[in-house]
Amino acid sequence: MTLTLYFARRFLRSFFLVTASFCAVLFLVDIIEQIRDFGGTEASFGQIAWLAALNVPGGLGLILPLVTVLAGAAMFLGLARSSELVVARAAGRSALRMALAPAVVALLLGMLAVAALNPITAATAKRFDALSDRLLRGGGQAVSIGREGVWLRQSGSASEGSEIARHQSVIHAERANADATELYDVTLMEFSFDLGPFRYLKAEKAQLVPGAWVMTGVKEWPLAASANPETEAVLHQSLRVPSDLTAARIRDSFGAPAEVSIWDLPAFIAALERAGFSSRRHAVWFEMELSQPLLLAAMVLIAAAFTMRHARRGGTGTMALMAFGAGVAALLLRNLAQAMGENSLIPVTLAAWAPPLVVLMAALTLILHLEDG
Repeated sequence: MTLTLYFARRFLRSFFLVTASFCAVLFLVDIIEQIRDFGGTEASFGQIAWLAALNVPGGLGLILPLVTVLAGAAMFLGLARSSELVVARAAGRSALRMALAPAVVALLLGMLAVAALNPITAATAKRFDALSDRLLRGGGQAVSIGREGVWLRQSGSASEGSEIARHQSVIHAERANADATELYDVTLMEFSFDLGPFRYLKAEKAQLVPGAWVMTGVKEWPLAASANPETEAVLHQSLRVPSDLTAARIRDSFGAPAEVSIWDLPAFIAALERAGFSSRRHAVWFEMELSQPLLLAAMVLIAAAFTMRHARRGGTGTMALMAFGAGVAALLLRNLAQAMGENSLIPVTLAAWAPPLVVLMAALTLILHLEDG
């Protein structure tokens, strides 16, 4: 037990050192990217640095398997250089038993990442989108999915036939198509920055075309200059309402699974399905987050398979590089399975759990063949 706890502590220390190094690199790389994006705006350096900091948790979540395999390789190479692996084997420890403690620690770290890092990543991603949107476009677009339907917000210039120059619109729909470019049972309220609400629309359907919503079966109530809007309400067979929304912006606003906490994902998936959207991307993401602890444990075993050897045999650099390459290959396999799952080529459960299981079995096979004969 003492030796097991020692290996666990060594891996934990190596993991935190590698994680801290990657966080620093991610921050420096991202701050350069944000300076390039926001250099021509009124954003201060402090705001740009804050944007870069908000991106760090998301970037760390994407490369966490690679961080784990590097931490495992660094630990086992350190044990090999100090001959501690030789001593442990002389005491009767097998390679698989020595790798078990770091793998269990990686499994627990993966659970912690799912339970804590995932909500932090979701919150920082939302904050990054809101702040960057405000700096670039003044906070123009937002989409919300809930039990009561679909809510959208847009900003832009005046509607056709209106003298009000700057306004925002709030759109509500009972349901929508998969990419929210067609809305049904629609209500739209336009607000002036100076005068408050000035127009209310209710339509059977609204379709997003370049630069506008085309609404059919519309009833329009003027609110700005009428004491009794109902008496001046106008019926339109078709009405065009200017909009700077696009299908890509709508999809980016509500469709990023990483921006939803894993604790809220089941309810969010149910709300998407009620609103008529496809929830497959979110379902795949949810299952893949649940399978991440198993993937991290497999990454430690991959590192052990390539680097758990005596330093006097040489080639430690090559073996470390091979361990990292195997980790990259495992991550590519996971991304490929994710893409296939999102495009309905394979079942969701298979897309999420097959890559970690394949990597785990491959790592165990290598350890048993190369290290334990």
